[in-house]
Formats: sequence, structure tokens, C-alpha cells
Amino acid sequence: MVSPTSTFDLLEQAKNGDREALSRAFEKHRRRLAVLAHFKLGSRTPEFADAEDVVQETCLRAFRDIGHFSYQSPGSFFRWLSAIADHVIVDRVRYRNRECRAGEEVRFRSETNPLGPEPADTKTPSRLLAQREAIERLLDRLNALPEDYRQAILMAKIERLSTAEMAVRLNKPRDAVALLVYRAVKRFRELSDASEA
Repeated sequence: MVSPTSTFDLLEQAKNGDREALSRAFEKHRRRLAVLAHFKLGSRTPEFADAEDVVQETCLRAFRDIGHFSYQSPGSFFRWLSAIADHVIVDRVRYRNRECRAGEEVRFRSETNPLGPEPADTKTPSRLLAQREAIERLLDRLNALPEDYRQAILMAKIERLSTAEMAVRLNKPRDAVALLVYRAVKRFRELSDASEA
């Protein structure tokens, strides 16, 4: 039985016009998407605010195109959001120095744009700040890891790839990937415990 707050159920409600359900579906994946966007942006844009901009634009594009999404399995919504984020990042890199991209940006609802979408994030400033600080602490811990550990955690915990999928991507045996993930998570927990002490 699917719980009433599962991604599947929220998306079904959203397709029936429930905007709040769609916002809750985005919120369930926002933190993972921000971390993934931060590392996909890499050194091109080191500011965390750029990753937040990518997440916001990703949510807006997904809001606009939700009718085209088809739920396949657990994780398919996040993979869809991740693919949209990839396009947003490519667009940002490609057009970074251009002044205007008419028709590319999704504008929020306003007096001059009454048919635009509501902002996906309607939380209070203090909640947004707390969420941003939590994500920045997570990013600091991930950045403190060796590159192979960080990539293993991103693939296993953020993208939620199976060890078989990771083995193909990394061109390593599945056992070696499982051991890498174990060591990476262990080291990440050590860093987390040290920062809380």
C-alpha cells in the first residue's frame, strides 16, 4: 500500500491539479538535488547560491512540464529532476555571459506575469537559512572526503544508484564498489561525528 505522502501519490495528486502536493514532492528531493547540482557545477561556479538557483529553475521547469512526467519506479522522479538540472546547468554555462535568454527562464507569478507559476519555495526566511546552513555543512563534509569517496557517496546516496549501476559507471567490479561505498560512508560518519563534537 502506497503511503499518502509517497512521491507517487503526491505526483498523482499534482497531475489532478493539487499544486501543494507538487510542492511537497519537490521538497522531498530538494536537498539531494541541491547537493547534486553543487557537484555537477563543480569549479565553474563555486558559490552555493548558484546550486540553489539551479534547483529553483529545475523545480520551475518541472512544474511547467509535470504533465510529461511518467512515474516508472521509486527514484524515477529524482532521476527526471536530475536530468532537468543537467539541462539547466548546460544552459547556464552556455549562456553565462549573455545578457538575456528570452523565453528560456521561467518567470514567477507577478502583476506583470499573472499566469506564471508560484515560487516553489514559500518557506519563511529563517527556515530557508536553516536549510541552507544544513546543506552547506553537508557540502563541507563531502568536500573533506577524498574524490573517490565523495563520488561514491554522491552516486550511492544522492543519485541512489545500485552497486551494479555504479560498477558500470566506474568500470570496477561490483564487490570493489560495495567496499568503496562502505569505506566512504564510514569516513563521512567520522567527519560528521568530529564536527558535532
